[in-house]
Parts: sequence; structure tokens; C-alpha cells
Amino acid sequence: MQRFSDRLVIVTGAANGIGAATVRRFLAEGARVVGVDLDGEGLAGVFAGAGDRGLAVAGDCTDPAVLGRAYIMATDRFGPVDVLFNNVGQSARERAGPFHASEEGVWRFVLEVSLITTLRMTRLVLPAMRERGYGRIVNMSSDGALAGDAGIADYAAAKMGVIGFTRAVARENAACGITVNAVAPGAIATRAHDRLTPAVVERIKAATPAGYVGTPDDVAGVVAFLASDDARYITGQTLLIDGGRWML
Repeated sequence: MQRFSDRLVIVTGAANGIGAATVRRFLAEGARVVGVDLDGEGLAGVFAGAGDRGLAVAGDCTDPAVLGRAYIMATDRFGPVDVLFNNVGQSARERAGPFHASEEGVWRFVLEVSLITTLRMTRLVLPAMRERGYGRIVNMSSDGALAGDAGIADYAAAKMGVIGFTRAVARENAACGITVNAVAPGAIATRAHDRLTPAVVERIKAATPAGYVGTPDDVAGVVAFLASDDARYITGQTLLIDGGRWML
């Protein structure tokens, strides 16, 4: 399918995992894609075969200047943005733990990378989308926001914030031809997942009705659907991609 021919897509956190898989999916469906990530080397690898339909912007997505530069570079080269995938985000990882023993500096980092970047990038693309009467925004949440898993209170708060933000912006812009949705993956085989012990992975599988861990491509396919005109009547929704662990 070439659902995104002549469409311009921006993906944050594009160098690895779900971001990289989504870049490849959009390119395969004919889009012009701009990716932003702190990992310049990984980003270059993802865009190696993109030719003149791809643009890699290396930089820290928590830096407003980097996001602004990426937006200007994207629109100067390709024209108006049609699709934004706010993918970048991160838990506290090795600094995660029970909230009573947590530190405010860690909360602020998690909120900045997992929520504030989504607000900033959306604020950049929305005015032109409203003016044109067209836009697709997909935001990255997590099923951890809904399950409230122990040890990730800051991450759950950030990702639930993404869901509330998604609904409010969807309602504000639905009449302008803009849809805003969120995806909420569960266990996905990314680099972060690789840090888990085999015992933890087995516990995750046991708690997942599907019985296995998903892949980045499983998420990329859903993002592409929500960004396509096949989903034009869907807005303000959060779609879980977790093998049935959490059901709405």
C-alpha cells in the first residue's frame, strides 16, 4: 500500500525500536519522513536507504531548540507536516523504584522526555494543520499508565498525562480535519526490554493472554493505521497494543 504518498511525517525518538520500525513503515508506504533522535549513529542507519524522502535530525528531543530546528528543517525541505508521531519517551529505567524512595530530579526527567516533548512538538505542528484543515497526530502512551505497575509511578503519571492531552487536543481540533490518538503498548521487544532478566520476561508472558512479547512492527502497523485516512473517523482514542494484558 502507498497510503502516505506525498505525505510528510515527523517521528521523534526515531533511531531505535518502535520509532525506527515506524519510520520504515511510513517510508515503505510512500511517505517523506523526518526523524529526530539523540542517537545520531542509530538514526543514520535507519535513514540509510531513504534517499531524498528521508531526513535525519540528530539532537536531544527534550531540548526545545532541537524540536524547533527539526520542524523548520522538515517544512523547508518537504512542505507542511501531515503526520506527527510523538514517540520519544523513557521510564526511569535503572533509577526506577517505589515512589517513597524516589527523587524529584528523576520524576522531572521522566515527565520531560515522556510528556513535555509531546506537548512541545504538537504545539509546533498544530497551527499549520489547523490552517490547512488536515492533520494526523499519534502520541505514545503505555499500558503501564492504565495498569499502574509498581515502581513506575512517575512514568505512569507521564503516560496518563499523554492520554489526557490526547483527548483534549482531539476535541479542540476535530472540526478542523485533525485527528489525535494515542497508542499504549505493553511488553515490546525493544532495547529497554532486553535489559530484563529471563525470569521477568517469563512473568510478563504469563500475564499476557497472547502469551508472547510483541515486536516494534506490531506497534508501527497500528500507528500507520491511525495516521492514515482509514482512521479518519477515529479521534481522542487510546489503543492498547499489549496482547490483551489490559482490556478496555
